[in-house]
Amino acid sequence: MRSLQYFAAFFLLILTIWYSFYSLMPSEMEPDTIPDTEFSAQRALVAVKEMSKEPHYIGSAAHATVRQYLVDELTKLGLEVELQAGFVYDNRQMDRPINILARIEGSQEGKAMLVLSHYDSALVPSYGASDAASGVAAILESLRAYLASGATPKNDIVILFSDAEEVGLDGAKLFVREHPWAKDIAFSVNYEARGSGGVGNMILETNQGNSELVKTYVDANVPYPVGSSLFYSVYKMLPNDTDSTILREEGDIDGFFFAFIDDHFDYHTANDNYENLYRNTLQHQGSYLLPLLYYYGDADLSNLKSDTDYIYFSAPFIKMVKYPFSWITPMLILAILILLILVYNGLKRGSLHGKAMGRGTLIFLGALIVAGLVGVYGWKLILSIYPQYNEIQHGFKYNGHDYVAAFVLLTLALLFFLYKRFGKGLTVGNMLVGPLVVWILISGLLGFYLQGGAYFIVPVYFTLIALFVLTRQEKPNPLLLWILCVPAIFIFAPLIQFFPVGLGSDHVFISTIFTVLLFGLCLPLIGFFRLRKILAYLFLLGGVGYLIAAHSSSDYSETRQKPNSLIYYQDADAGKSYWLTYDKDLDEWTSNYLSEDPGDASEVVGFATSNKYNIGYTFSNAAENFSLAAPQIQRTKDTLMDGLQHTSLRIAPQRDLNQICLFVDPAISFNSLLLNGKAVAKDSMGKIGSDPDDGLLLRYLTSLSDTLTMSYTIDPATNFELVLEEYSFDLMSHPIIKVDARPVNTMTKPFVVTDAVVSKRTIDPRSIPMAVKDTLAQTADE
Repeated sequence: MRSLQYFAAFFLLILTIWYSFYSLMPSEMEPDTIPDTEFSAQRALVAVKEMSKEPHYIGSAAHATVRQYLVDELTKLGLEVELQAGFVYDNRQMDRPINILARIEGSQEGKAMLVLSHYDSALVPSYGASDAASGVAAILESLRAYLASGATPKNDIVILFSDAEEVGLDGAKLFVREHPWAKDIAFSVNYEARGSGGVGNMILETNQGNSELVKTYVDANVPYPVGSSLFYSVYKMLPNDTDSTILREEGDIDGFFFAFIDDHFDYHTANDNYENLYRNTLQHQGSYLLPLLYYYGDADLSNLKSDTDYIYFSAPFIKMVKYPFSWITPMLILAILILLILVYNGLKRGSLHGKAMGRGTLIFLGALIVAGLVGVYGWKLILSIYPQYNEIQHGFKYNGHDYVAAFVLLTLALLFFLYKRFGKGLTVGNMLVGPLVVWILISGLLGFYLQGGAYFIVPVYFTLIALFVLTRQEKPNPLLLWILCVPAIFIFAPLIQFFPVGLGSDHVFISTIFTVLLFGLCLPLIGFFRLRKILAYLFLLGGVGYLIAAHSSSDYSETRQKPNSLIYYQDADAGKSYWLTYDKDLDEWTSNYLSEDPGDASEVVGFATSNKYNIGYTFSNAAENFSLAAPQIQRTKDTLMDGLQHTSLRIAPQRDLNQICLFVDPAISFNSLLLNGKAVAKDSMGKIGSDPDDGLLLRYLTSLSDTLTMSYTIDPATNFELVLEEYSFDLMSHPIIKVDARPVNTMTKPFVVTDAVVSKRTIDPRSIPMAVKDTLAQTADE
């Protein structure tokens, strides 16, 4: 009978682990046949498909097409649409975002709620289905359902489809800095994506305490809430920002953003397409907004600021748990006191023994150390066996889930082997004290250094109850022990997967360590399993099976493409042209242009501008010197006034461009500088000039044939030269420069400017001719 109970408890343990993942999000999308007042991912997919027909980065022709589509869709909802356009200059980059805005008028005066996502895709390769057509589509479908209900909010609801998010969050900057509606906003909801699937995580953005935001979010009662204060604490440590960051930093606008990050390998690539977007992920994203529209549309938005912070985390059935930061220290002290009392009473009753507890602690600590080493050095071994993984810039690899499963199962095999070999004669109570000490120590460190994760102490209390039972009963009810393990599984099991997905496959060691830690909290039940050796072999077999599965998908294929890059670079000064690449491992396609023995790219160009991870060009090869139309450059002003030279240059490209870069010697300092009318402020050294590292003065993300006007004042005795680089992202379709189509097992490398035709020329501003009309005007003045 007892064996049957343990078998049932084991089955329930596995079922609980499965449910901890299953319960996070909808299991499927809702069809378009559900009532109009409900959110349907199938209806939302229509907008995703329309927006992601082709890459629609800022300035592209498809970008304008997507913008018009969204204007039409908002108009169909009965909303009056406004376009906001303007230049944004920040950190030597300039562009001209065009934001799409609409407003649902509330029945009362007061602050407004902002709902936003961005409609531009990443530069060059991405179709932007997940990032962020999914967010725009979720908003459109939620608004449609909300308006279909006949609801009239008390507060105004402002809709913003921002532009230029992918190149610097510039649409959000334009809105906060220049649009009058920005002053009305008290609260925002933003949609983002960093992959093509998985759960939508809620992240808080606030300059103050979060308690009011957390309490109202719980009251809004979204059906599948996923999020924790740990997520935001970790998010703030990462070099990633969203439009919500700009709203918070520049507008003091608090709010939430919802983002999914699974299948990160699709992020900013050609695989971010309609087909790869998980349908239930879109349903999950939509399940958030509709309840929030109803709740915050009628809430008092003037009372969302707070001076206090809350710990919060999601869990099945109860949805969200919250409590003040002020509880962290008392909860930690109470846990320590309970553990000390239980150990004292256990020693007194004879159910615990000092040496036995010490041996149990050593087994657990040994497992933690070995598992961590297996995770760290195991992944290094994998990279040495499969060097092709290094070409994939995304931290999470195509077969990353197989590796997570493999390392977790191998860790479980290790644990059962260790407890089989060294745990003989130990009671479960004696084995449990060490893990509890480690968990309380971890909770204490989190309470001091990463307070958002201090809720880790909560499952420890259930394990303390288990220790209480174990010190009084030799053979407790297995079902009771299973119940006491459930909170730890619900809270921590998903984290075993989340960390390597979010931080990269090289962080799989966190999964192995977390597996040991969770195993420790489940020892009250697992410790009674007798077939440890058989379980160890089964987990070992499963781990090897997943390694074999990972190996079978380690090569590149039509769905797991190798990212590669190619640039045609023309040095107009030297009259020479070159092929360039960022790749370290040349494939057959790139070798066709770079040759089997390429040269060092640094001998052609010293650096590569404008990429996320500061990746430089690697190889080069001579190319045919095709004729590229030179820009028309004129001086429209050149006068001496108040002891300074006042000059204006107009650069008019003669081919369709996507980017213009200007470089100048970092030693040059201007007295004033305007770029398309935007004044450049002095830097921290009191200087107006170029980047001291690479000489970049301006990166201008232009729209096809836009002109660039540079107006400056400078000491007339100063001589300098400008280096102008013109980029068009049309290498693969260029009418003169013929490039073969990529093989199906390759794709455009993300995070860099590639598939581009680049021309470079040096300009002496004083030798540039004056525009004819300006020359006549100056003569007349004289």
